Amino acid sequence: MTQPAAPEQDENKLIAERREKLKSLREAQAASGAIAFPNDFKPNHRAARVHQEHGAIEREAFEAAIAAGEKIDVSVAGRMMLKRVMGKASFATLQDATGRIQVYVVRDDVGEADYAAFKHWDLGDIVGAEGLLIKTKTGELSIHATRIRLLTKSLRPLPDKFHGMQDQELKYRQRYVDLIMDESARARFAARSATLAALRAFMAGHGFMEVETPMLHPIPGGANAKPFVTHHNALEQQMFLRIAPELYLKRLIVGGFERVFEINRSFRNEGISVRHNPEFTMMEFYAAYWNYQDLMDFTEQLLRDTAQRAAGTLQLSYQGKPVDLSQPFQRLTIREAIAAHTDIGAGVDDAARLTARLKKLGLSEDKDRLSQRSLASLQVMYFEEEVEQHLWQPTFIMEHPTEISPLARANDARPEVTERFELYITGREMANGFSELNDAEDQAARFQSQVSAKDAGDDEAMFYDADFVRALEYGMPPTGGCGVGIDRLMMLLTDSPSIRDVILFPALRREAV
Repeated sequence: MTQPAAPEQDENKLIAERREKLKSLREAQAASGAIAFPNDFKPNHRAARVHQEHGAIEREAFEAAIAAGEKIDVSVAGRMMLKRVMGKASFATLQDATGRIQVYVVRDDVGEADYAAFKHWDLGDIVGAEGLLIKTKTGELSIHATRIRLLTKSLRPLPDKFHGMQDQELKYRQRYVDLIMDESARARFAARSATLAALRAFMAGHGFMEVETPMLHPIPGGANAKPFVTHHNALEQQMFLRIAPELYLKRLIVGGFERVFEINRSFRNEGISVRHNPEFTMMEFYAAYWNYQDLMDFTEQLLRDTAQRAAGTLQLSYQGKPVDLSQPFQRLTIREAIAAHTDIGAGVDDAARLTARLKKLGLSEDKDRLSQRSLASLQVMYFEEEVEQHLWQPTFIMEHPTEISPLARANDARPEVTERFELYITGREMANGFSELNDAEDQAARFQSQVSAKDAGDDEAMFYDADFVRALEYGMPPTGGCGVGIDRLMMLLTDSPSIRDVILFPALRREAV
């Protein structure tokens, strides 16, 4: 039999020791009528606020105030991250949701029994402390405890305080430990919360109403993607996890709500990468009487406002390279982007030359059916392979082919392309928007074309949604709609290299037991 590694043996031993401590605690407290995990301690203060209000006060001023009877009593609770036992007096550092604060524990002040118990508590335990605010000889703001309590016994040891969690996958799998140990991880997700609040404030300020639409769909729609399939027992029918809220939001436009948005969780049964997670967050918004030009103007304002509120600046840095949100975002058609970032020249309009280049890039004709694709479709493929990664500064890419944009309005002058854009920053798509197709008969024909593509083997093609066509038949005003990827936006705002860094619990393969 293979012997477990030494670190695992050490951890198992430490866990066993902590379980013994808990067992002893239960036995001792059972005899006294107390409980092992009390829930009646109510902290009245938070570490950050205490530092903010009193951290700048000099030690002499503290001592003078105490001598004059002006005491500052505080009570805090948090996880014990550091501990130094020194005879009759000891120090502990507690960490709450806002930061850390030191507690000075003296045997004669908390009582001999509590002090003896404190000396056996472990790092990671949740502790409550009450006492007098002081400044130590080294000038550190501290709580001179008059009462300390063990609130929760931690049964597993924390990672080494100097190195933290080194295994990146372990950080994702045990996010709770990552958050305990890594202040930057906590700051990253606090920034995410601030970003969502900023987005909501901006949308509300521009007359948009936040709504909620179903996550279980009888027909998947709103994007070209492979859905997750489930089954509803009571309805006795197959259901799909939402791949996008688009078709429901546009139903609301039909119903008379002229500006709506939803910050939604969507699901796509596709690959996992540094930019893709099967469960992700995006914001979709729709406005009656807007077109794609209005959407680009608004999206630009939205990102600037959000970055300023959440990050405090429009001059960002991502993976060592600057990103400037203060300048007007560039606007290029797909053809213009290819011309600007490749040497293909006139070949951009030559299907044979594009096909040859795509084959050199490793895209086989059998796999991608290159010979069956239109010129516009080949241009998109070439753009994705050769141009996307060069779009570092904010750039709107416009005029996507009608054949791959089944929900977008075709350009009146050039019906082979749509009034659609994708926003790229740091070589990644951040947003996708277009003038919405509100011609019910055209939409029905587009859906039918998608059904044909699905029958031919395209498992990302859309289904025919008869109810949505019926909704359009009642009449939808001219409308613009856009989706913004929240996770990728957070990667930019927090300078995170992987989408897993900005999702609290990313999708992972099931852990072996």
